[in-house]
Amino acid sequence: MPSPTEVVALLKAQGIQHVRLYDADRAMLRALANTGIQVIVSVPNDLLLGIGQSNATAANWVARNVIAHVPATNITAIAVGSEVLTSLPNAAPVLVSALKFIQSALVAANLDQQIKVSTPHSSSVILDSFPPSQAFFNKTWDPVMVPLLKFLQSTGSYLMLNVYPYYDYMLSNGVIPLDYALFRPLPPNKEAIDSNTLLHYTNVFDAVVDAAYFAMSYLKFTNIPILVTESGWPSKGDSSEPDATIDNANTYNSNLIKHVLNNSGTPKQPRIAFSTYIYELYNEDLRSGPVSENNWGLFYANGAPVYTLHLTSSGTVFANDTTNQTFCVAKSNADTKMLQAALDWACGPGKVDCSPLLQGQPCYEPNNVAAHATYAINAYYQQMAKSSGTCDFKGVASVTTTDPSHGSCIFPGSGGKNVTGANSTALAPSTNSTNSGCLSQYYNGGSLTSSVILTLILSVFVL
Repeated sequence: MPSPTEVVALLKAQGIQHVRLYDADRAMLRALANTGIQVIVSVPNDLLLGIGQSNATAANWVARNVIAHVPATNITAIAVGSEVLTSLPNAAPVLVSALKFIQSALVAANLDQQIKVSTPHSSSVILDSFPPSQAFFNKTWDPVMVPLLKFLQSTGSYLMLNVYPYYDYMLSNGVIPLDYALFRPLPPNKEAIDSNTLLHYTNVFDAVVDAAYFAMSYLKFTNIPILVTESGWPSKGDSSEPDATIDNANTYNSNLIKHVLNNSGTPKQPRIAFSTYIYELYNEDLRSGPVSENNWGLFYANGAPVYTLHLTSSGTVFANDTTNQTFCVAKSNADTKMLQAALDWACGPGKVDCSPLLQGQPCYEPNNVAAHATYAINAYYQQMAKSSGTCDFKGVASVTTTDPSHGSCIFPGSGGKNVTGANSTALAPSTNSTNSGCLSQYYNGGSLTSSVILTLILSVFVL
């Protein structure tokens, strides 16, 4: 993994203003000092039993890992454990005590108003999650969930929830359509409808979040906001994970950004926006398990982007393009007829100079539709200054940071040289919608306040 100073340099270069740490590493917290970046620190699961059984142990942890670093380091929340009920059930009986002991230490230090305390849950603690209106927490955990929710309500904190439509999709055995998991537009007859509320759901993410709202309501808690502490999609998998691809990871995270940017909440809570942390900042090459476990990151360890996200409301490269050198290419699984249509459009109404594709010219070879379409749609994308909707072509194109130039065929945009057309106003066929507004809203102890931030909220894993 990069050093703490290298991590912070990347965060600052990207304008990232919110991070979640999976521990409270001193070097990382020192590196974050005086940056203004808002930080969630975490109590690791292996410390939970000790902290949950001793007020003094909790106070010592807060003194070493929080008080020693504020106000220089802008710590705004403490995540106590991670998915404790499902991954460390033997610690469940002391979970609420751990939160209360941590809270007491913050109160004693007069930090309880600026630092919230909660614990992230796996969405699997919710049973019968569709339709969302029928959802409830696993009743086995009622002796923990009820006092936990009382604590969150009394302290003005939020329910931390990890939401992974990727796993819901993988475990559904084909019941959940891929498009529904990826936030792709669905025709009205394909939308999921809650038969009890008649609310329409166009994506898995909203359905899971609303299931949590309904599950809290089932226990008579109706005013606790939700903070999504993890969400994402792996960019690579093994043979049993065919949908862990760069295209799908890019689609999910880009659409998640658009969804949060829309600031419209969920079908149940349309006026309550929520913050979301994307898992994760870096790929983790040394993690065990399936190939996908190593490939959730937006960046490689050397700081190079795994893929490029776009903020479609403005067309600017978003969050993880460190070079601003991006290209539009044909997707590997794109339909040949659709690619031919994209090629014809770009070289016709799109006003692209396609002469390099003529026989005898540098980009004639390889002489196939995919190669020629990639040149043409990239030329259009560069001509339009990479603006919103210009790399879609009805779903057959995607943005990449890999230069598609080959041999003597130099693609427009290569080497940082962008081709612009001052008189070109045509827009490429696109299925993308455009949204604007602030990225999310933050819950600050009793009221929701809008907060415009520069880039995506990211979750950074620091060993």
